[in-house]
Amino acid sequence: MEFLNKALARFALACLVVVPESAALAANATTWPTKPVRLIVPFSPGGGTDIIARTLGQKLSEAFGQQFIVDNRPGGGGTIGAELTVRAAPDGYTMCLVSASYSANPALYKLPYDPVNGIAPISLLAVGPLIAVASASLKANDLKELIALARAKPDTVTYGSTGVGSLAHLVGALLDQQTGVRMVHVPYKGAGPGLTDLLAGNINFAYYTAVAVLPHVKSGKLRALGVTTEKRVDAFPGVPAIGEVVPGFAAEHWYGMWGTPGTPPAIIARVNQAVGKFLQMPDLRDRIIADGFVPAHSTPEEYRQRLARDVARWIEVVKRGNIKVDVIG
Repeated sequence: MEFLNKALARFALACLVVVPESAALAANATTWPTKPVRLIVPFSPGGGTDIIARTLGQKLSEAFGQQFIVDNRPGGGGTIGAELTVRAAPDGYTMCLVSASYSANPALYKLPYDPVNGIAPISLLAVGPLIAVASASLKANDLKELIALARAKPDTVTYGSTGVGSLAHLVGALLDQQTGVRMVHVPYKGAGPGLTDLLAGNINFAYYTAVAVLPHVKSGKLRALGVTTEKRVDAFPGVPAIGEVVPGFAAEHWYGMWGTPGTPPAIIARVNQAVGKFLQMPDLRDRIIADGFVPAHSTPEEYRQRLARDVARWIEVVKRGNIKVDVIG
């Protein structure tokens, strides 16, 4: 009996500790935010992720009455900023905005976190294509002719990307694998140097976002061969989807938002709801569309499922292509 009384006493004490803690978490979620929120962007300022983060951060600041401050933490293909977010306090005051390259990192790096189940997904933000654009000197008028040229002359057709392991690199590897051709990947440190070489005819073609190449396509300096999305896009209505030529091919570029694991679900839900409203507003919507994307609000679980699919896909592409990144930096 004495043992039972002691056990009941311990249980009662535990309840006194747990119940107030749970009540406190619920109260914090209701009053959140009471101080500035950090939006980590794991890339340098000026890129697509950074631009969306700053536009979205301003709207979140206005809606919640606290500053949402963009904190650029580049390096390691985005892994440094992502790890900072994962290791932050799970109180809703640290969130992260990433691009589709985030889902490729598990295939390239040994990560100290689970990129799918070790985060608190909030929402997908926007989806769009990469554009396969060719130098004016390329002796191929369309994607079919490009593939035929690569098949006839293996290891001679060159394509540029924004770096080893970048989404553009993996999209190029995916095209090689689905067509059985061998093209030569030429990595650059960012979009600018590669675009300069492409315009000069030093490489045959490359994969870029629409905002980077649209002026050059309109001027005739580059030719758009295909978009990587499943269907054609409004920004390039006359340009076929690569899947029209290579059945089953599709690789979307996207932007998404997630928080530290353990963030109260009520906070995740409030941010998700706000983001859904913002993506319908003309200024943010028009900005996203002008960059060649479309707004793509999702539930947290839908975003997690997207991550899981993409992570599995790029692991397979990297394995088949024997792609390696030697140094994180």
